[in-house]
Amino acid sequence: MNPNAVAARAGLQRARIELRQSLGSAQDLWSLLFFPIIGLIVMFMLRGNTVPGTGFSLGSQSVPGILGMTVVFNTMLALALSLTMDREDGTLLRAKATPNGMVGYLTGKVLGRAAAAVAGLLIALVPAAFLFEGLALGGVSSWLTLVWVVALGLVALLPIGAIVGSLSDNAQGVGFVSLPLMMLMGVSGVFYPIGTFPEWLQWIAQVFPVYWLGLGLRSAMLPEALAAAEVGGSWRQLETAGVLGLWAVAGCALAPVVLRRMARRESGSAVAARRQRMMRRGM
Repeated sequence: MNPNAVAARAGLQRARIELRQSLGSAQDLWSLLFFPIIGLIVMFMLRGNTVPGTGFSLGSQSVPGILGMTVVFNTMLALALSLTMDREDGTLLRAKATPNGMVGYLTGKVLGRAAAAVAGLLIALVPAAFLFEGLALGGVSSWLTLVWVVALGLVALLPIGAIVGSLSDNAQGVGFVSLPLMMLMGVSGVFYPIGTFPEWLQWIAQVFPVYWLGLGLRSAMLPEALAAAEVGGSWRQLETAGVLGLWAVAGCALAPVVLRRMARRESGSAVAARRQRMMRRGM
């Protein structure tokens, strides 16, 4: 049997085990649902406010963006953090020392984070469907749109997480990424339609996949009339697929190069140096 196929099968098994452990751990489950819970609570308190120019609840309008935020944190940031932690404790070095171990390791990590993100989205979607009125979740087309937007969003975001994790020497480096990411969330229509923002800010938001993931989820979950509140007055599904697709292609082309470079630099001395730095930080 092809060695890479064997390694990929081992990675699939690893992803299944890690997902089972995450969903069975109260701490991991809390970290998976922390941001959507906080976001949904805030939006539930603002459900009496309306989207400008409509009578639709601002809280309901924000639900797709909050779910998109959940996907971002549980894929990009979580994968980056996981890679840096595995580099610090030597897990990545052990994978490198095993024949085709990196193939199995990366397959498991990517599939595990993707499955965890989908699980977190679905778990948060259930209470949101009951708490917020006006969500259009009854049609087959809504669910089909939800599936392709989430799938394309995962392919666009996971390579970015792998690149960030490969370039960060420690978990603190990944933490620094979270601040600009939160700022990007604020201007990407997660909590408020960006059509009311200055035009230059709208252009910045539309460069990144966060906005397009949120827009795609809104097109799947909100009534057609709400498209009037978006930039251009429509859901722009073709543009959503195009921009997310471009990010996916660019990420999938760049991530293997960065990951190979990172793997070549892994050695016993590098792991020992990281452990010494961790011990100094603990003191």
